[in-house]
Amino acid sequence: MAFRIENISVDSATPAKTAQFWAEALGWQVIDDDPEEIAVQPAAGSREAGVLPDILFLRVPEAKSVKNRLHLDLRPDDQAAEVARLEALGARRVDIGQGPEVTWVVMADPEGNEFCVLRARTDAE
Repeated sequence: MAFRIENISVDSATPAKTAQFWAEALGWQVIDDDPEEIAVQPAAGSREAGVLPDILFLRVPEAKSVKNRLHLDLRPDDQAAEVARLEALGARRVDIGQGPEVTWVVMADPEGNEFCVLRARTDAE
């Protein structure tokens, strides 16, 4: 294939705040300081650097109003610890109708963008 995904773009009313949340949540770095578009990317030298796409937060005038069409799924080693850490960074748990039997936690970043924190993989997986 002749291309790769370079960015995942997210509309944002507050790009700096949202980018900072995601940089801290993922352990990445903010790489742009333009108030209209701010990107986060894996830290230089990390195993993700140059492999995973950047996340680009683009300023838009309107606030988020409906469920995301695209969301991130995060796979931690310790789900409960990561949910607590993300809540301390400003995320919150949200109910989108997932029910109590699911193995993931649905959360929203400070702007309301939903994402999921999955359970840890088992040794067999």
